[in-house]
Amino acid sequence: MGILIRLAVSAFTVWLATLVISGITVGGDTGRKVLTLVIVAAIFGIVNAVLRPIIKTIGCWAYVLTLGLVSLVVNGALLLLTSKIAEAVDLPFHVDHFWPSAVLGALFIGVVSWLLNFLVPDGGDKDRKRKDNDRRPMPPPRQQYGGYQNYR
Repeated sequence: MGILIRLAVSAFTVWLATLVISGITVGGDTGRKVLTLVIVAAIFGIVNAVLRPIIKTIGCWAYVLTLGLVSLVVNGALLLLTSKIAEAVDLPFHVDHFWPSAVLGALFIGVVSWLLNFLVPDGGDKDRKRKDNDRRPMPPPRQQYGGYQNYR
């Protein structure tokens, strides 16, 4: 259930990005737009899950050198790649240029997705609370030295 909620949140943020960022467009009628946004959100999630760890491992020096600002460039490139994949599978989703459309779009999608995922519970919190309640309290510590003894 949590994956479906995150997918819906991602699709919603991609839709908001098409409204706010001028270089990101999605075409078709309402039903086609919704389906396109859900598929694009899934593609973007898969691209991020597969490529981001590889990019971070290879380019860790760039992350350290720029104090993490290179992540804006990486996120923009991944959004542009998502646009190219969507066009390859004939989805009406397009990102015009790397700068500013892809970089600002990826920044917008990341910030809004983080905010919405923070506000909307995805079911994981309920499981975490249940596990915390199932834990039994630790028994009191045993007396290391019983009674009064002389130590020399």
